[in-house]
Amino acid sequence: MKNELAQDYLSYLRVERGSSSLTIEAYQRDLADFVSFCEEKGIMQVEQATREDIVDFENALFARGLAPSTVDRRISVLKGFYRFLVREGYLTTTPTALIKLPKTPEKLPDVLTIDQITQMLSEPVEPTPTAKRDRAILEVLYGCGLRVSECVGLSLANLVLEEGYFRVFGKGGKERFVPISGAALRSLVIYLNEGRPQLVRSSVNNDGAVFLNARGGRLTRQSVHSVVARAGLVIGVKNLHPHTLRHSFATHLLEGGADLRVIQELLGHADISTTQIYTHVNRAHVREEYQRAHPRAKCK
Repeated sequence: MKNELAQDYLSYLRVERGSSSLTIEAYQRDLADFVSFCEEKGIMQVEQATREDIVDFENALFARGLAPSTVDRRISVLKGFYRFLVREGYLTTTPTALIKLPKTPEKLPDVLTIDQITQMLSEPVEPTPTAKRDRAILEVLYGCGLRVSECVGLSLANLVLEEGYFRVFGKGGKERFVPISGAALRSLVIYLNEGRPQLVRSSVNNDGAVFLNARGGRLTRQSVHSVVARAGLVIGVKNLHPHTLRHSFATHLLEGGADLRVIQELLGHADISTTQIYTHVNRAHVREEYQRAHPRAKCK
């Protein structure tokens, strides 16, 4: 992406806002798409784009068949970008001020039932280091509600298992302390004692990573996705996503009576409104149970 102001904005996000590399990459792709669109219209500098140009871009995104949520994100990126240009004095007004974000239908997160989780985590574990690692990953994702990036980012220095917690660095490098106990703690200890030592390679620098691949390096996000997807097939769920285990963690906590503020802290949400989606999940569960069980619920 050649536009210098767009690069300045990405640098601002990285340095001053502390945005993660994944966020920067996503913003860079979205801005590059807009820069290309402007160049096709003969607009060589994005600061010269008008409100009408941005509306045309929004319509073009929909014409490509992109989901409203994707269009929403790209327009949100542009809103932030132009606010930055105004704040830095490149513009006096933002062309996105009167542009409303497209309405996206509320989508409740997918969750597994407690029975599905129990079945998945009751499967026998083969006596291999990678099998012990994979079980520890599943238990930690569900038992602690970690994001994939947080899971693969765990290092031995972050673990304080004798006190029952570890340090996690979430979005923007924000640190939080996550408790670990029960099955998750047992599986992790088994892996650390019996599995990880067999995966370590003296010739490979793993930076003290907790979860290692077969070559001795830090496990990747893609590998964790594969571990979770394979586990999903055991219970008949295709393409099971690690985030579904995180959603299940939060939903089951709420159903068990946990306070929403505690769940917010455990998940590392900056805003309680992000966590409140799980109250909708809980209400949906209650409604389904009512309709299933009440003798008059299906009467017309």
